Amino acid sequence: MQKKVLVFLAEGFEEVEAITPIDYLRRAGIDVTSAAIGVSIAVTGSHGIKISADSILSQLKGDGLLDASAWDAVIVPGGLPGADNIAASNEACSFLLEMSKAGKFICAICAAPARVLAPLNLLKGRIFTCFPGEEAKVLAPGSNNTGAVWKEDRVIVDRNIVTSRGAGTAGEFSSAIIDQLLGEGEGKKIADRVLL
Repeated sequence: MQKKVLVFLAEGFEEVEAITPIDYLRRAGIDVTSAAIGVSIAVTGSHGIKISADSILSQLKGDGLLDASAWDAVIVPGGLPGADNIAASNEACSFLLEMSKAGKFICAICAAPARVLAPLNLLKGRIFTCFPGEEAKVLAPGSNNTGAVWKEDRVIVDRNIVTSRGAGTAGEFSSAIIDQLLGEGEGKKIADRVLL
């Protein structure tokens, strides 16, 4: 059965961190749907690139399609204010919590691990990485992410959580997600094909 992945796109998202996973996963035969956070299907990235999403998150929810049982993974790009806009979306956060409860893959890159996953306590007891400096938000005294361990690795997979550092690691991030969904070595096939 074909794997299904949802990618969040919010105003101010980091373009490379969203488009690279969409492209690589589709090359691997994974069914990828990009969902705009907000009211418009057109979303502008942090560098002014306009993208037309496949759907709007609220429409998916209204159509009964925003259910963890229908998806294998969700990808949360970074970028500012994109990551903060995702964190401010009740629909996006509720879906992430539902995906976590179902043991589905939650994949976040750049600022998203710290600004989206950490406030939801999804990094509690996890090894993670993120954009340099953002880890302070996760590891700060009083944070609910007890036992979270930050590492400088370019990509980290800790059970169902996949995290990565930034735009320059988007290819490796995408390959790691493919490996988790399709099996070890499948991501390398795509990476080799695009000369990563």
